[in-house]
Parts: sequence; structure tokens; C-alpha cells
Amino acid sequence: MVENVEKPWGGFETFALNEPVTVKILFIKKGEALSLQQHRHRDEFWRVLSGNPNIVVGEEATAAKTGDQFEIPRETNHRIEAASGDAEILEISRGEFDEDDIVRAEDKYGRA
Repeated sequence: MVENVEKPWGGFETFALNEPVTVKILFIKKGEALSLQQHRHRDEFWRVLSGNPNIVVGEEATAAKTGDQFEIPRETNHRIEAASGDAEILEISRGEFDEDDIVRAEDKYGRA
């Protein structure tokens, strides 16, 4: 839920307001990918900071570029793949955050 606010001096974007969040910057190395996964207890927001990753949210795959944004509702499969070069992603998780709240549908690293 990004809100853009214009001001005489420029403006700002609000990514979270009055809600508990966990904020990360994900670094995905060229040729690597997150597992195809979902979460039961949190929603996520992604913004591409650098690179041109392939982003999957649900059934939709996007060849993303810097500045692209994605909302990932809980219980929706999602993945980031850095096929052509390194990528950095801002991730804001809303809801109950727990690294063990990952349900993997596919994983090239053999994790369950």
C-alpha cells in the first residue's frame, strides 16, 4: 500500500503507516533464485532497488526493472530470480513475521 505525496519541495512515498512491519533488503546473486514459496501469516511488499530480476506473484511472471513494485498477499506463491545479474529488493513484511512461516512449493537448494 504505497502512498505518493506531492509537496512543493518534491514529495515522498509512504510504504507502511502505523502497522507492525519487518523491513529487509534482499540480495540475490546472478543465477540464483528464492524458492517458490508463500506465507500463512504475513503479506509482503517488494520494490526492485537494482537489477532486472524475474518476479513471480501467483500466476503472473514479470521481467522487472529498477523501481517496479509488487504486493504479495499471504498464501500467494511468489519468487525472485536473478537470471541475468545480481538484484536488490526492498521487502516490507506486514503481519506476524517468522522465518519459519515459509511454505515452499519448489526449491533448487533441496529445502523442504
